[in-house]
Amino acid sequence: MGLTSNKVLALAIVFAVLLFFGTVWYWPRLARRNWQAVSGRVGLLFATQLSIFASLGLFANQSFGFYASWSDLFGQDTGQGVVVDNGATGASGGAVQVVGTQTVNVAGGGQPQIGGQIQRITIFGAKTHIATPAYVYLPPEYFQPQFRTRSFPVGVVLTGYPGTAEALIKGLKYPQTAHDLSKSGKMQPMILVMLRPTVVPPRDTECVDIPGGPQVETFFAKDLPDSIKSHYKRVGVRPAGWGIIGDSTGGYCALKFAMHHPDVYAAAVGLSPYFKAPIDPTTGDLFHGNKDLQNRADLMWYLKHMPAPNTSLLVTSSKHGEFHYKATLKFIQQVRANKVTRISSLILDSGGHNFNTWLREIPGSLQWLSGRLSDR
Repeated sequence: MGLTSNKVLALAIVFAVLLFFGTVWYWPRLARRNWQAVSGRVGLLFATQLSIFASLGLFANQSFGFYASWSDLFGQDTGQGVVVDNGATGASGGAVQVVGTQTVNVAGGGQPQIGGQIQRITIFGAKTHIATPAYVYLPPEYFQPQFRTRSFPVGVVLTGYPGTAEALIKGLKYPQTAHDLSKSGKMQPMILVMLRPTVVPPRDTECVDIPGGPQVETFFAKDLPDSIKSHYKRVGVRPAGWGIIGDSTGGYCALKFAMHHPDVYAAAVGLSPYFKAPIDPTTGDLFHGNKDLQNRADLMWYLKHMPAPNTSLLVTSSKHGEFHYKATLKFIQQVRANKVTRISSLILDSGGHNFNTWLREIPGSLQWLSGRLSDR
């Protein structure tokens, strides 16, 4: 059973409850002062507390999507270093391979013409040789005959770090929200490409083209759009039809991609973003002494020293509970000063760096993103 399985969580809770009552029941029998009784008490307390912490950890992982599998949790993910063929499509099976489908959790979701469809795919990057899993949400209109000649704008959706793509569906409910907003006429139907920015796990690359290492920024600026366009023939082909949104690390990456590549992404949303790539044990040496690359990864520096990008940005934060609030205000001020880049903001009175806050911000953010994209 997988790490995110409901059965695993249920078994952990049942086991913790049984251990708790077992400890209460056997405690009087272990009240003596010999080493066997003391060892028994220590063992029961340790096992009970461990089971409770395991249950809480599994529940937190279910809610916030930190790790996708046991191998991901223990740093044994085998997704790094996948090499693909250098053909025109990047791989023998094509630049995108669909490996499964699932329904959208909405009324009538069992029928694609009503609820749309979620496809689990693998994206193969012809230029970077990076391969990564992702999910694609296709709106109901994609399957309705009256829209068979219509193309659709695309929103790339990124998690934080470590994050899981599944959390964008189960925890942050992007497909359900997009479906409901479109059905109510608050946003246009959009295709969502959902994945985590950690495309070479477990390393946190901060979406940087690392010298001598993974070319992650190039993957998102070149390979991902090319792959999606080659497989899904009814997506927007112009930059005006592509936007990107993410939270935390994903928010930083989204803003950076739109600023560095306005010819690829017409708009970007950063939910609780930060504005400079950190260097820590999860990232390793990202820049290898390349000061220019390090400066480009600093969005504040980029606004001061590089030509203003012709793109639209939205940043979100909270006055109380969000530790990047002051930096967000400074970023907004710097963008306004260049008079080319368009900036919007969504500021809550309170809210932490967590799913609950982002769930409050996603509907408005998707509406904003939809309003700045065109499939024509």
